Amino acid sequence: MRVLYSLVSSLLLSGTAIVSAASSWSFEDATVSISSKGAGVGGGSKDKLSPSTPLGKSASLGATDTLKLLLTTVDGKTAKRPHQAFLTLTDPTTGLEESFVLNVKESGKGKVDLSHKDLPHQFLTSAKPITASIVIGSFGSSTPYKSKVFNLQVARDPNVPLTIPEPALRYAAESEIHHIFRSDPQSPPKLITLVFAAAVAAALPVLFVVWASLGANASHLSKALGDAPVSHALFYGSILAMEGVFFLYYTSWNLFQTLPAAAVVGVVAFLSGSRALSEVQERRLAGLR
Repeated sequence: MRVLYSLVSSLLLSGTAIVSAASSWSFEDATVSISSKGAGVGGGSKDKLSPSTPLGKSASLGATDTLKLLLTTVDGKTAKRPHQAFLTLTDPTTGLEESFVLNVKESGKGKVDLSHKDLPHQFLTSAKPITASIVIGSFGSSTPYKSKVFNLQVARDPNVPLTIPEPALRYAAESEIHHIFRSDPQSPPKLITLVFAAAVAAALPVLFVVWASLGANASHLSKALGDAPVSHALFYGSILAMEGVFFLYYTSWNLFQTLPAAAVVGVVAFLSGSRALSEVQERRLAGLR
């Protein structure tokens, strides 16, 4: 029983030693400096930062100022380059965060520079100081570091208008679209239709007179119908049927109704017309025309 108790105690002590041996990420030799444009060497301000206590005063970043953060990242007591190191700015009013990557070398020395052009426009209009935190983390068992280090007061030039970018494109449901289709085409007034129909009907007697004057022989009608009655009847019937299709398209049919009917009538006219013309050629060769 004593042996078991001793074994359990040893395991607990070993676990405690392992946990205590786990290191944590932090930083040292950190400074934040703000230099003004054209201030020369020694101009501006420079403050030392502590990983455990935030800076007691706010750093003020003017419109022409540049903020420079220098530090050395350490894992436990060893200077080392982490996988990630950021300077994170947070608006205490809106909760907006923006992180800036520190350029860290293999020796652990890192830096980041900021000016007004690097900040979101929301930070430029913030009434309260912006919280500045440092975030350091990497692979392995070392505990990451994240803590507030100072407050940043952004001072904007009131004479320079603030440039606010266009809102980002957001995909969302749009309002219902009601399509307004164009009305179907209408036939011309009936009066115009009757006028043109009368003009065509009046031209038919003139057509027959001209036809007779050119030597048309109507006496061969019985012979033509006797030799090829089906071909002639279908050919002339298809001509009248095509006129009827055009009339229906003009009055009530649409294109999808007209095209199939016109295709059927056209095929009948082609086949019957070929046979009717063959009969006419036979009479011509026989000297009857």
